[in-house]
Amino acid sequence: MLLHMSSVRRVAPASLAIALALNFASPAQAQAQQSDEAAALRTELAQMRSQMEAMASRIEMLEGETARENGAVDAVAVAAPPSGEVAAPAPMPVAALEAKDGWTFKPFGRLQIDAGAVKAPDAISDQGLGFANEIRRARIGVAGDLPGGFAYKMEVDFADGEVELTDALFTYEKGDATVTIGQHNNFQGLEELSSSRFISFLERASFTDAFGFERKVGLSGQYENGGLLLQAGVFTANADDLSSDENNSWSFDGRSVYAPTLGDTRLHFGGSVHYRKLNDADDTVSYRQRPHFHFTDTRFINTGSIAAETEIGFGLETAAISGPFHFASEAFWQQVERPELTDPTFFGGYMEAGVFLTAGDTRGYKGFKFDRVKPARPLGKNGLGALQLNVRYDYLDLVDAEITGGIQNSYAASLVWTPTAYTRFMLDYSHLEYDMAAIAAGGDQDYSVDVVGVRAQVDF
Repeated sequence: MLLHMSSVRRVAPASLAIALALNFASPAQAQAQQSDEAAALRTELAQMRSQMEAMASRIEMLEGETARENGAVDAVAVAAPPSGEVAAPAPMPVAALEAKDGWTFKPFGRLQIDAGAVKAPDAISDQGLGFANEIRRARIGVAGDLPGGFAYKMEVDFADGEVELTDALFTYEKGDATVTIGQHNNFQGLEELSSSRFISFLERASFTDAFGFERKVGLSGQYENGGLLLQAGVFTANADDLSSDENNSWSFDGRSVYAPTLGDTRLHFGGSVHYRKLNDADDTVSYRQRPHFHFTDTRFINTGSIAAETEIGFGLETAAISGPFHFASEAFWQQVERPELTDPTFFGGYMEAGVFLTAGDTRGYKGFKFDRVKPARPLGKNGLGALQLNVRYDYLDLVDAEITGGIQNSYAASLVWTPTAYTRFMLDYSHLEYDMAAIAAGGDQDYSVDVVGVRAQVDF
């Protein structure tokens, strides 16, 4: 019945009247002199036309109500048809298909392909030097909302040829508070919490990897109100380590951020605390770091294994975004409590600044972390996208209390081209100077290394 009436709606009532008039015209022509019958016929046709218009309008209204009940559209406007004709129904928005009775389902993913080269002193014969390339990240996931204030997120990475779980969590939100359970980041700084899709260099600052920042399984809570954010949680190990000897500790992590605006400038001030208790008497920790790029496994800076009972970390973070300019800086102190030995404290930090060379572009900021850059003039829409130049000083000190893991001073620059909001190309150069390096160049532990890398990225 609906199909039949839909086909009726696509024909203007005036056209229907003409067709019906033709069908009834034959007997009328045979009795042309009977004017009273002709008048009656015209009256009947007018009534039929009025009934058809009313019926088509009623069908359109019922279809709109059904669409709203199914959650397919937010509203369907029922307007009076122009010139007496019945208007066709409005097209259904694609995004509305994601919602039904409070449920949503959104797929997402990213692909990052890297290549580059490491130039070290000739006396170092490590096989991880020279040219290399890799699929840095190949992730796909789903996220959405559930009825009652719940939400979910799950993401996996295929970059190394195996399936690795990144995020696996669900949340409950009530007002300004959110509770999260599952595998997620544990609140250790601005750049660590910013997505790899939006950082200004190929890799994050050296201390984030050296001190073992990673997602872990845990329970956490968050309170957000205006420019204030409070986060805290208890965590165990990464999901890949839950059934292994690496699942030997628990940790508490907390973070607070104040992010006011001053005119057109966004400011960011934050701090974090980390406490990790290792359970076994023979537990160890180790801190080491690559020369800024993931495509080499060579670590010129490395403490080796350290007997440990607890880890205690403190972090500070600050940032500012004003038009095309941005600034960011972080510092982190990591202390290791050792049984019957002096407790070493290691330190890492960075300062960076950047500017967009294209008019109207600025660095994204959302949820108290860096976010997506949306070019003012994307490629293909009267523009070439956004072009950004960044510089960074990165420092890492792994020498203390008779532990000589090395000191790294790094000077880096990057050029980031964002042709559209979901595509990105990056070029990085780093000059790294090492003192007391863990790998000797002949008999010399003080030397420099140069690294260049590129990335092609797409996400959805």
